[in-house]
Amino acid sequence: MRNVLLEVTPVLPSSLARLPELAGNLFFSWHRPSRALFEDLDRELWKQSGGNPRLMLRCVSQENLDRVAQDPVYLARYNQVLQSLDAYLSAPPPSADAPLVAYFCAEYGFHESFQIYSGGLGVLAGDYCKSASDARANFVAVGLLYEQGYFTQTVDNDGNQLAEYRERDPRDLPVEPALNANGEWVQVTVRIAGRDVVARLWKAKVGRIPVYLLDTNCSQNAPSDRDITHRLYGGDESTRVRQEMILGIGGMRALRALGIAPAVWHLNEGHAAFLIPELLRERVAEGLPFPAALEAVAADCVFTTHTPVAAGHDAFSHDLMISVFGDFVRELGISMERFLELGRSPSVGGLFNMTRLALNGARRVNGVSRIHGVVSSRIVADQWPEIRPDENPIGFVTNGVHVPTFLHQIWADFFDAELGREWRDKLRDVPFWTGLEQVADDRYWATSQSVKARMLASVRERLQREYARKGLSPAQLRHVSRLLDPMRPDVLTIGFARRFATYKRATLLMRDRARLARILRDADRPVLLLFAGKAHPADEPAKQVLREVRQLMTHPDFLGHIVFLEDYDLQLARWLVSGVDVWLNNPIYPLEASGTSGMKAAINGKLNLSILDGWWAEAWMNDNGWGIPPANVQDPERRDALEAQMLLDALEEEVVPLYYDRKDSTWSPEWVRRSKRAMSTVIPRFNMDRMLFDYTRGLYQPAAEQYRKLAADGFAGARQLADWKQRVRQAWPKVSLRLMADAAPDVPRGQNLRLTVAAGLNGLLPGDVRVEFFARRRLPEADSGSPPLSAYGQPEPDGLWSAAFKSTGEQSEDAAVFALDVTLQECGQFATEVRIYPWHELLSHPHELGLMKWL
Repeated sequence: MRNVLLEVTPVLPSSLARLPELAGNLFFSWHRPSRALFEDLDRELWKQSGGNPRLMLRCVSQENLDRVAQDPVYLARYNQVLQSLDAYLSAPPPSADAPLVAYFCAEYGFHESFQIYSGGLGVLAGDYCKSASDARANFVAVGLLYEQGYFTQTVDNDGNQLAEYRERDPRDLPVEPALNANGEWVQVTVRIAGRDVVARLWKAKVGRIPVYLLDTNCSQNAPSDRDITHRLYGGDESTRVRQEMILGIGGMRALRALGIAPAVWHLNEGHAAFLIPELLRERVAEGLPFPAALEAVAADCVFTTHTPVAAGHDAFSHDLMISVFGDFVRELGISMERFLELGRSPSVGGLFNMTRLALNGARRVNGVSRIHGVVSSRIVADQWPEIRPDENPIGFVTNGVHVPTFLHQIWADFFDAELGREWRDKLRDVPFWTGLEQVADDRYWATSQSVKARMLASVRERLQREYARKGLSPAQLRHVSRLLDPMRPDVLTIGFARRFATYKRATLLMRDRARLARILRDADRPVLLLFAGKAHPADEPAKQVLREVRQLMTHPDFLGHIVFLEDYDLQLARWLVSGVDVWLNNPIYPLEASGTSGMKAAINGKLNLSILDGWWAEAWMNDNGWGIPPANVQDPERRDALEAQMLLDALEEEVVPLYYDRKDSTWSPEWVRRSKRAMSTVIPRFNMDRMLFDYTRGLYQPAAEQYRKLAADGFAGARQLADWKQRVRQAWPKVSLRLMADAAPDVPRGQNLRLTVAAGLNGLLPGDVRVEFFARRRLPEADSGSPPLSAYGQPEPDGLWSAAFKSTGEQSEDAAVFALDVTLQECGQFATEVRIYPWHELLSHPHELGLMKWL
């Protein structure tokens, strides 16, 4: 008997009997008093366990438990936390008419102790679930439970990243077996490549909502199938396609096994798109023809894309798809060619593209910022070949962050005192947050410095542990960490922490090392740069960027002024976004889909210094941070040089002088004013409550309503719409439009514009099309951009207008006659066009067929 783990667990005193309940609900991930109960049992063990409450309870000493069980102060805190949790969970249920949303994502970042996330996508999904819980939304989430999750990072003295994968025992995780009505552990089967693969279901409680997670480490499975959910984003394309089949197909079957019937299915990124064929299989089995089934399924699916480059979309070879999906396609009752067509990109042959599957199977599609919505509409413009990208069905909802998770507790206490405890219920109330600007500067600055001092102390201790673990020189540690002084939090500190991908350009400031060293090493105005982040193990260029940053940490010119902190996780993220003074972000425009780390910094009063891309292009207001416009050049080398120069200019000429412009006080009055502006402008606009509201109003409710229309009377609407689309597609190549009576080029305001056109409809009826006059104002120039935050529920942009022609019932040379008679109210010069496109009252989007013709 060698290397067998023996665990001796303490016995919980009866007065602490509900500690396991607190450890089993991820409410602790955003409720700091809950976490503090576990940390105070044994602070050293808390750090060693990675802040894991369940593991703590199994390994903490009996003496410590007995001690706190007799401590009246601890017991009072314990009872207060229980009261908070009970009150939270007992809040009224969702509204009876709220559609049940099933949210599918490949990763979730709830807390650093629950490592089933790799980066921003997972943290966003975790935040979204937390806000759904806060809002008492009718919501359930589905994902995968990975044995290893993402890797643990160490970096050697040469800057080489070493990735270590650690097995996770489900007993250590805040999950429990998901049971059906008979009390049995739910298992589902997915047939993959001719074999039945079994997945068991786990349940995580995130406040009020359930998150169901599947894993295939089941005794019934072959070893290769047990490994499907072994590692997050691990393995080759064969492993990835199997993971995504378990997520999409298995996830939906799991909800069915639990008796859960969602009204809306939300695919958060294309990893979950195999949910669509499974929904199709259900509808076909109920007797719907495949085209009608596709209309029904697409009506209640929402797809969010997070990827700003086409190469980032998952795609699998046709041979692989035929191998793994052969049995499934036979159940669908369609040819393999028709199935492959669902994932075919018009511009790339031979691959099954998960984004294209989602676009074909979801009628509501969005990007995650205003710029990203534009970028996404262009990337997949060939999905709707005759529609301009700015009019195709892709919209956007800009991301947000879960304020209770990322706002430091000291700031939360400060808000309680200065704004009243009701601030938690006013996260979307823009006027309310302007009250921050009236708060006394001295109290505000003292609070900010207190948060910063804690960050510096935590980061220094983390660095000390790293150096001790590696056996490195204490003297070098002193030099490296000399500015990480919680007793001197007055040194300007800049943070850059995120996934190390080459487009994020972590080393952009270092293009001019001499100038950067001069700025950082100014004896009167020193600057500290803190870096953290992981490079994907297979991304060699990104690992080289990380290597360069780590090597500069010990370079004589930067010693003590550049610090790299290894193994970036959610705990380190919370420290940095709350404690640095400036948050740096310099992606290549327009490759930052949204970015949320800068939001987390801003809600803590930190100023962003960032390229105007992603969310920051919507948030920057001149006085709440610094916005660097993208260089308008084509050559990448010149672009980087220009943008590096602009960043260094801003740093040297504005950021550093402003921070140290303290006059007769210990703070810079203008810095404090901008810090307050960062908080007051970002909190109400970029919080997760607002994001959930925009999805619910703009996507979920319309999707549920559309599905009800198509599903009524035995899916009569879905059948009608599918038949109509087939008829339109057959007729459309020979549809034509010609002008019969033109209008004068100059029309006085108040007079009517009259036009007559003849439409050759090739067998279609006048009611099958919309003939439209469209005008875009040139002078004064129209503001044709979307408003910030959401493309849904917004008024028509100023300077754009359209008017529909009406059928006269007449014919001209076998063409239907349409006439326009509209009063002109707006003056100016307009670029105009007359166009025709298919129209049906059951369409989810007027241009979803991608068909249009112009005069």
